[in-house]
Amino acid sequence: MESRKRTLEERNDGYKTPEKEVSAFLVSDSDYIHWGVEETCQYLRKEDLGEWEDTFRAQKITGAGLQCLHDAHLEKIGISCLGDRLKILHSLRKLWRVVAERNKVFNDPIHGHVELHPLLIKIIDTPQFQRLRNIKQLGATYLVFPGASHNRFEHSLGVGYLAGQLLQALNERQPELLISPRDILCVQIAGLCHDLGHGPFSHMFDNTFLPKARPEKTWKHEAASLAMFDYLVEDNDLKPVMEQHGLELPQDLDFIKEQIAGPLDADVDQVQKIQKEQSGFNFEWPFKGRQKDKSFLYEIVANKRNGIDVDKWDYFARDCYHLGIQANFDYRRFLKFARVCEVDGQKLICTRDKEVGNLYDLFHTRNCLHRRAYQHKVCNIIETMITEAFLKADQYIQIEGSGGKMFTLSKAIDDMVAFTKLTDNIFEQILNSSSSELADAREILRNIVCRRLYKCLGQTQPGNKIKITPATISHWEAELARATPQSGSQDVSLQPEDFIVSVIVLDYGMDEKDPIDNVRFYCKKDPTKAIQIRKNQVSKLLPEHFAEQLIRVYCKKMDEKSVEAARKHFVQWCMDKNFSKPQDGDIIAPELTPLKPSWANNNQDKTGEDDDARVKRKKLNFK
Repeated sequence: MESRKRTLEERNDGYKTPEKEVSAFLVSDSDYIHWGVEETCQYLRKEDLGEWEDTFRAQKITGAGLQCLHDAHLEKIGISCLGDRLKILHSLRKLWRVVAERNKVFNDPIHGHVELHPLLIKIIDTPQFQRLRNIKQLGATYLVFPGASHNRFEHSLGVGYLAGQLLQALNERQPELLISPRDILCVQIAGLCHDLGHGPFSHMFDNTFLPKARPEKTWKHEAASLAMFDYLVEDNDLKPVMEQHGLELPQDLDFIKEQIAGPLDADVDQVQKIQKEQSGFNFEWPFKGRQKDKSFLYEIVANKRNGIDVDKWDYFARDCYHLGIQANFDYRRFLKFARVCEVDGQKLICTRDKEVGNLYDLFHTRNCLHRRAYQHKVCNIIETMITEAFLKADQYIQIEGSGGKMFTLSKAIDDMVAFTKLTDNIFEQILNSSSSELADAREILRNIVCRRLYKCLGQTQPGNKIKITPATISHWEAELARATPQSGSQDVSLQPEDFIVSVIVLDYGMDEKDPIDNVRFYCKKDPTKAIQIRKNQVSKLLPEHFAEQLIRVYCKKMDEKSVEAARKHFVQWCMDKNFSKPQDGDIIAPELTPLKPSWANNNQDKTGEDDDARVKRKKLNFK
């Protein structure tokens, strides 16, 4: 037994728990901001750059100036050779990476051990950011897919991490881009904070609830993210901390916010116009945070040019993992081939020509996630019912904001103090309340919990794209109530308010356009030249169309007799509107579907347009 025991000295010679990664440089280097001229010159000698010692001394460059030193500055003070300037900047980058605090490590199920900068930790450890722990990434999808319990919090960590990974890969591959530690930190902060403005149940709040609660107000969560970010920085006194870590304010604050929501001085319409111009590559530079020579930095967190960004990389991988759906796109491969090339005066992130098929897989994954999960028919109706409950509870929910002022559920977006308190927990607050004023809202939420849901009558498609407005939806609901088939039951009365029409748009992220048309590639033979690859150069099996409209109809009445009658109303309405035959049309209304010849003969063309619609279109075509 004694031979099996190890002495303390023997144990100390064995395995030791690894410590967190810290700087490999001397401790004194971590305080370089406080160096004088002589300490700066001493560092140059240590890095075998002593030949430039007199130049730095003559210019009185101190440690505080090192973090602001760029290539143009070095050239201006007389260092004319590009090789010498790059060598100096390389040594300075090592200094910039030295921090007085240790990075923090997170164990993430998607990306493994994620290491984040201390400034990012300062942002994470605030009430405004921690709020994201209580907002489901996929909203009501969790009530259908039990694995989808992840929140905006972990997604935001992932986006901040991936933003740093992409920039570090570009910096190692192309040091001539002169990506500074400031650039990397600002892009990571933008990735971390891009979803701060999401409300309860994520996209349901800004896409469904607010347009009905406050139809006069145009509001998007990106705008709220900017307001929440400003509040976060101010409330936690982070400006001095940011400056300590080398950020230059207010320029870098503008840069962070521009990455989240686009140009700061533009309204919603102007931003959309700029985004369209960006996709065409020729436009006047609208940003203040970084100049055109670093235009590629704006394509990392929210890429308005083609939609390929680290936000999608994280939520594709994370959502597929939690939903149990196979992901076809691997962002790690994109990292290996990403390069920056110049196109029409702009520097754009490009990838190898052989990766074009993998990028189509990315957008195919997006379409699959929307079709199978995000736009699942039960998810949609649950979110519709939650919206109804929130609308009924709106004026009775009081949230305290700045100065003690009270705000309702829909008006909390006007005050970030109040909005910080608004999370998915509002569902439980209403459900568990005893207030008589919340009785109607409480009953709807109880129906959701007990799975007494509105019934889906079916799904159809129009032959051509239709512009949808609230008036269109109301008109269709009235038509559904009037669309009584001759064989229908006469003792069931259905009203417009008994129907809910939901229109879903499925696309590849750029309406009806092919997003790959806005991607640029490079070849192995010449990695500096960007080229465009068209769909017909890739495969004949790729989509012919990149967007479609789906029309779903639900019935609020839940008794079997009313639902059966409503289904026949729906089939008759599809016939009257010349929409596609519902997939189960022959089952739910076998006496009706043969009455429409194009349905009976199954003569719909590939676009979903039937014979009747095609004849009408040809009559209008005089060419």
